[in-house]
Amino acid sequence: MNDRLNLPPQFLFKRQPQHILLLVGLVFGAIHLAQPALDGSSWRGISDTTWFRAAIAVPIVHQLMVGLVFRAQLIFSLFTKLFGKYDMVVWGFLFMPFLVLRPITSVGLGLADRGSLDGLRWLQILVGLLLLIPVAATLWSVFRYFGLARALGGDHFRQRYREMPLVKQGAFKYSSNAMYAFVFLLFWAIALLTGSRAALASALFQHAYIWVHLFCTEEPDMRAIYGEAAG
Repeated sequence: MNDRLNLPPQFLFKRQPQHILLLVGLVFGAIHLAQPALDGSSWRGISDTTWFRAAIAVPIVHQLMVGLVFRAQLIFSLFTKLFGKYDMVVWGFLFMPFLVLRPITSVGLGLADRGSLDGLRWLQILVGLLLLIPVAATLWSVFRYFGLARALGGDHFRQRYREMPLVKQGAFKYSSNAMYAFVFLLFWAIALLTGSRAALASALFQHAYIWVHLFCTEEPDMRAIYGEAAG
C-alpha cells in the first residue's frame, strides 16, 4: 500500500527555516499593501480586516498542514499506519475544506473592500474575466489528465503514483507546475472583478506563498521520491 523511502527524521525540517523566513516576509508585505484599503467596511456583517486576516490565515494553515502531513507520510508512513487503506480518504477530507475556503475568503475580502483599487473599472473587469480562462482550462486539465488523487499528493502515499509518467497534456503542456502557475490566477481575477486593493494584496500573497511551498517543501520531496531527475 505504501512504499517507505526510509528517509531520516531530520528530513521533516528540510528547507523549513527558509519557509518560515519567506512566510514572515510575505505576511508583512501583504499587510503593508492591504492596510491603506482596510477602512472598516464589511460584507455579510464581517469587517474587511477580518476577511483579510482569514484570507491570509487559511492558506498559511493549509500549506503548513500539507507540508507536515507530506513529510510525516514520507518519513514515518504516519497516515497509512493510522488509517490503513483509508489514509488518502482521510487526507482528502482534511485537505479539501481548506482548498474551498481559500477562494471563499478571497471573495469575502473582495466584496467587503470592493472599489478600493485605483484604475479603470472596465479594464479591471475585462482582465479579471480573461484570467478565468486559464484557470478553467487548468482545472479541466487536472481532472482530465492528472486526477484528483494524484493532485492531492498521491505519490507521497502510493508507489503506483510514483511510477506514472509526467503529464504533458492540456495546461501541463505549457508548465509542469500548471496548478500553481495558472489556477492561482483565480485570486487575481477575484481581486480585479471586485476592484479590491486588499484582495489584490491577498492574491499576491497566495500566489507567492504557493511557490514558497514548491521550493521549500515540494521540490525536496520530489527529489527524495524520484531522485535527482526530479530537479
